[in-house]
Amino acid sequence: MRLVLITLTIASLFIGRAWAGDVSILDVQVRAQQDGRYSFSVTLKHADNGWDHYADRWEVLAPGGAILGTRVLLHPHVAEQPFTRSQSGVVIPAGLKFVDVRAHDKMHGYGPKVFMVMLPGR
Repeated sequence: MRLVLITLTIASLFIGRAWAGDVSILDVQVRAQQDGRYSFSVTLKHADNGWDHYADRWEVLAPGGAILGTRVLLHPHVAEQPFTRSQSGVVIPAGLKFVDVRAHDKMHGYGPKVFMVMLPGR
């Protein structure tokens, strides 16, 4: 019985989404630009393994989920992990003091965690 339980536990590790390579956000840096828009630098970690399975974008979200900005990643980063990519010119509606950033990978969709970031100057 104990051997069966151990086998099932190990099998669940291999089948679970976390083992499958969800994309993770390690860091988000945000800067206010002179024109009132914002620049985001997002550091991602993902087990990119080719064109069919790679982190393909990250998004800036208003509270409630409206997409304010998207940084599309056009290719896998197999040999560059973790990696940071930036997006400038993101318009943030007046009155918002924070936004969320979420990441997406081509095979599994959105990562399990959203990264909340405070907006400087607000």
